[in-house]
Amino acid sequence: MRKNIIYNILLSLTNILFPLISFPYAARILGPTGIGEVQFVMSFAQYFSIFAAIGIPIYGVREIAKVSDSPAKLSSTFLSLSTLFFLTSVVMTVLYFLVVFFHPFFSNNQAYYIIAGILVFLSFSYTDWYYSGIEAFHKITIRSIVIKTISLALLYTFVKTSNDIYNYLWISIFSILGNQVYNFIDIYFHLEIKKPGFSFEPHIKPLLLIFGATIASSIYTLWDTIILYFLTTPEIVGYYTVSSKLTKLIIPVITAIGGALIPTITYHYSNQQIETAKSYLKSSLDVTIFTTIPVTVGLMTLAPELIYTFAGEAFKPGIITMQIMSILPIVIGLGHLLSFQLLIPFGQNKAVFVSMLIGLAVSIVANLVLVPLFLDKGAAISAVITETLVCAAYYYHISAENKFKIHYNLLYQTIISSLVFVPIIAGIRMAFDNPIVICILSIFTCVLAYSILQFFVFKNVGVFKSIIQKRTQL
Repeated sequence: MRKNIIYNILLSLTNILFPLISFPYAARILGPTGIGEVQFVMSFAQYFSIFAAIGIPIYGVREIAKVSDSPAKLSSTFLSLSTLFFLTSVVMTVLYFLVVFFHPFFSNNQAYYIIAGILVFLSFSYTDWYYSGIEAFHKITIRSIVIKTISLALLYTFVKTSNDIYNYLWISIFSILGNQVYNFIDIYFHLEIKKPGFSFEPHIKPLLLIFGATIASSIYTLWDTIILYFLTTPEIVGYYTVSSKLTKLIIPVITAIGGALIPTITYHYSNQQIETAKSYLKSSLDVTIFTTIPVTVGLMTLAPELIYTFAGEAFKPGIITMQIMSILPIVIGLGHLLSFQLLIPFGQNKAVFVSMLIGLAVSIVANLVLVPLFLDKGAAISAVITETLVCAAYYYHISAENKFKIHYNLLYQTIISSLVFVPIIAGIRMAFDNPIVICILSIFTCVLAYSILQFFVFKNVGVFKSIIQKRTQL
């Protein structure tokens, strides 16, 4: 069981390293305008892909985990959900191309949108929910690493000038779909299909609630890019994209352990082992506190050098935007824990739906008010406000018997250990003026100082041991 966490963290590290290597190169070649154009096209297509998914990527993990020990039920559940996914993908593809071909807004760069339509049609090929449900994280990880390596090679080979936007778009699509299509085909070759029949009916009602929550969440997480493009320019979208990517880059690692625990929590809850499930949640909360606070402090303090290093001086206007968004790792980390590790596994889908509706309403209003006034900074402020209120709404909906206590000693010690970063980075800046050198030395020194304080001064070695020991005992 420990391997699942390791593979999930490895996958998350891969998802970080790939953009760290690829995005600085693409940003310097294509510039803010080129990056902004591609980001908008991808975001627009992903809207339709999210509608096509109708909540299956979230719901499917729970349902597959419930029947993972029964080949017949496993086969039936996968066939039901994947067939439904295919039908909705076809419907959304038709709607997507109707919008692209008949709305005048998309006539200028219509070819971009036609290419991106592949993302919508092949939405159904996303099957990570199946592998997560059976806890086969090694397959997801290995294949993802292979596809991303190929994508990186293609990027350096075919994106050479600012005119290579088409090539960059194709490569971006391949980096998403390559792994998906391979996994989908692999499942159909290896899944033991006991019966050709399947039924949608048992899944419709719970899917509708999760679907509503997913749509609300996805709209407010992608809305910022869309509204920026309509109200400002591709260049502003480019600034915001760089800031958003750098800020959210580390979040997959923060949520990796929690993601690996979702099938386990679901299994224990469905078998009425409530206290065992809650013990995992408590350990996951400790890890979230331990990781998100130093990340936030580090991103906020080191934002100028990170922007210069990974995007170039052309993206300098995005520094303040990044500093505003640096609070997101804490809020999103806690939100992921409360929603995906507590509310959904415990069957409180309606609470998640209501919370995300709140986020949708707040995001729409905040972006429409703040973006015209503050451009990309307004979008950043809106994102922070929205995620904070959604997280608060999650906590409000948790029943009294399922709430758990925060480890306040760990919280205070983590804050103290993280604030040490500020004088460390200031001192390094006084000694060096090269952004790359400052980044490398600051990250290394801050991680070292944080580790010494947490593990040797405050003796918080048990934060990760608690989860690993529990997983090993299963």
